[in-house]
Amino acid sequence: MSDRLPTVTVIIAARPEQAQIKAVTASRALDYPGENLEILVARGKQPSVQRNTALKAAKGELVYFLDDDSEPLPGNLRRGIEHFKDGRVKLLGGPNVCPTAAPPLEKTFALVLASWLAFGPSRARYTPVGAARETGEKELILCNLMARKQTVLELGGFDEALYPNEENALMDELQRRGGKLIYDPQFLVQRHPRPTLKAFARMLRTYGRGRAEQFRLHPTFGSALNFVPPLFCVFLVTLPFLGRLGLVVLAVYLASVLAQAGVLLVTTRQPLGALGAAPLMVLSHIMYGLGFWRGLFTRLKGHHERPPTQVVLERLTK
Repeated sequence: MSDRLPTVTVIIAARPEQAQIKAVTASRALDYPGENLEILVARGKQPSVQRNTALKAAKGELVYFLDDDSEPLPGNLRRGIEHFKDGRVKLLGGPNVCPTAAPPLEKTFALVLASWLAFGPSRARYTPVGAARETGEKELILCNLMARKQTVLELGGFDEALYPNEENALMDELQRRGGKLIYDPQFLVQRHPRPTLKAFARMLRTYGRGRAEQFRLHPTFGSALNFVPPLFCVFLVTLPFLGRLGLVVLAVYLASVLAQAGVLLVTTRQPLGALGAAPLMVLSHIMYGLGFWRGLFTRLKGHHERPPTQVVLERLTK
């Protein structure tokens, strides 16, 4: 990519009735010339379809996918295009972090999402980790993702049979074809975690279901780690029959949870948050595992079986 500023389209999936869209306000504050920037809001009820529709209508050479509540830093686009000067780079992403003014419960959820024990390498989606580097789908997330439009179109866009995990399947395919993915810890957006325990648990189940459905449609060895939570659920169910060995394994697991909570206490200096994160890490494994088991047996509908989804595009300027 030359030194000239490329055109960029920000794509935001929103609900039909949604009036206030944080991502639109934040996108208008991006440090980027208005003549090189367009904002496309795709309203509908199926995010994969909404994003694909907007992608086909986008005028930008680069597209920047945001969730409706993502608030990117003003310098994200200028930071992002530096990476795309390397022609091998096809996709760039970074973390979505909890705002400092968020309620205490949301901050506790954020600690869980950013912990090694709960989310492994995917913790990088929720907190800055390391330096900018080549990466895979485990560290990137669709609420903060920038890509070459033509590359995504050539892959056929997002798999509309998947939600969530449509971006993970696309990134796996992109890498299989030799594309380069970049994780930049400073290419970040602010975004609130779920506001209630019920919503947080539902999100974890949805993530597990989505990963299982992705594995069924697009199996890769990269999903092997995601089988741990569903196997943990099997372990808990069979615990009464495992005798002393089961109790030893459970004790080691609980000790690991307490150790991770201790690490959070030292690194974040949030004693109440670290204390609350301990049971939530256990909850995350159970709920993700249950969702994964569900996703292994859901009926996957083909494109011809799904009802048509109406998408309304709103083309906005800075």
